Parts: sequence; C-alpha cells; structure tokens
Amino acid sequence: MTNPAPIIQARGLVKRFGRVTALDHADFDLYPGEILAVIGDNGAGKSTLIKALTGAIMPDHGEILMDGKPIHFRSPMDARRAGIETVYQNLALSPALSIVDNLFLGREIRAKGPLGSWFRKLDKAAMQRVARERLSELGLLTIQNINQPVETLSGGQRQGVAVARAAAFGSKVVIMDEPTAALGVKESRRVLELILDVKRRGLPIVLISHNMPHVFEVADRIHIHRLGRRLTVIDPKKYSMSEAVALMTGALEAPSEERMH
Repeated sequence: MTNPAPIIQARGLVKRFGRVTALDHADFDLYPGEILAVIGDNGAGKSTLIKALTGAIMPDHGEILMDGKPIHFRSPMDARRAGIETVYQNLALSPALSIVDNLFLGREIRAKGPLGSWFRKLDKAAMQRVARERLSELGLLTIQNINQPVETLSGGQRQGVAVARAAAFGSKVVIMDEPTAALGVKESRRVLELILDVKRRGLPIVLISHNMPHVFEVADRIHIHRLGRRLTVIDPKKYSMSEAVALMTGALEAPSEERMH
C-alpha cells in the first residue's frame, strides 16, 4: 500500500529579516488526517514557517505545494479561501468587535434577497445562531452574551474564540500556534479534546507547542525544527520526551532517516 500524498508540502523555504535567517532551506510535510506537532527552541523559526505556509509572510525562496500543486498565498485571506485556518499566538482577534463579529470576520452572512445583495445587509440572527452552536459544541466558553466585545473576555476565553473560529471554518487544514499557552488545566484539556475531535472529522492539524506532554499525548508525528530548518520527523511512540528535547536543543544527533513516511 502506497503512502498518501501530503496535503501541504514545503521545499527549501528561505526567509531572511535583514541579517537574520529565520528559515534556512526548510522542508515541511503534512499528511491527510494526522496531527503533526511542530516543536523547536525559541527562535528556531517555527512561527515563521507557519506564517510562510499561511500567506502571512512571503518566503524569499522555496516552494509550497497544496495537493501537489504549487501555491502562492499573498495573504492569510488567500489561505483561508483555500481552507487553511490558523490560530496565531497573538490570536489575531479584533478586541473592539463582538465574539460573533470575530467569528465571522471576513466571511459574514448576508441577508437574503436585495437587502443582502444590494445593500450588503448582514443576517445577524443567522450569525448569532451559528456562533452559539459552534461555541456550545466546543464547550470552551462560559459566556452568556455572545455580542460582548472580545476585549471584555479573559485570556483563556479569547483563546477559546480563536480556536472555535479555526475549528468551525477550516475545511482542509487547521493550524494551531501554542493553543494552550494562555489556558488553565481545565481549558487546556478541552482544547486537546477539540484537537482530537477535529482530527476525527478528517481534518489534518498542525500543532505548534512547547508543552511536551500535550504534544506526546495527541501527535501522530513530531516535526523537530532547529536553526531555521526541519531537523527530522519522529514517531512519538518510538522516542521519549527527553529525547525529543535533546534533538531540539542539539544535545542528541538526529537520526539518519526520517521516521514514518
């Protein structure tokens, strides 16, 4: 049986910021239906890699393929249209807007008929209904008023809104950059359950995290990023957390061949 083709591939990505090389001929592969964790020390280039894959930055060199075809996202909106949803570390929420407006930012539901098509009137009731469904499905939030501004929420609740948006609208890939970083134990557990739920729906997930227990609990494969490039990919069932950290920091030499795929 042949291995499935990757959903997203990157080959030889280079990105420089002045004299700093954030990506140094980085490679990447995400396969259908998997949870791929991306780990690396601070400054290893993990977030830059994800931003390159999602149109938030343009790589200087290299190639990105989706379903085997070259893609050139010029903005995160391009990536969203292609079905890639991302929860960035800074959450990318608009604090002054309501929870509902943040969930539907850039994909608002228009009213039916001339009011929607000509006057661009929004169907607020439909957006509120869908927002409430999504948030209650996830069980992430204990918010009574979904029309309250995001700036009135706690850090954990804001994270919940961002995760809910990605899980609700990602059609090809969901990327999560440190989704449990601002959360307590109970909220973190719910996010991990959500990640597994998204996987069960057939969506592949990229999880960038410093939390090794979380990574080893949910990941199918672990991409280790070091000094701006992919060092290796390991199977969490064959390596310990301490070995993964040793690879990440350079204390342990990378295996000669990548595991799995």
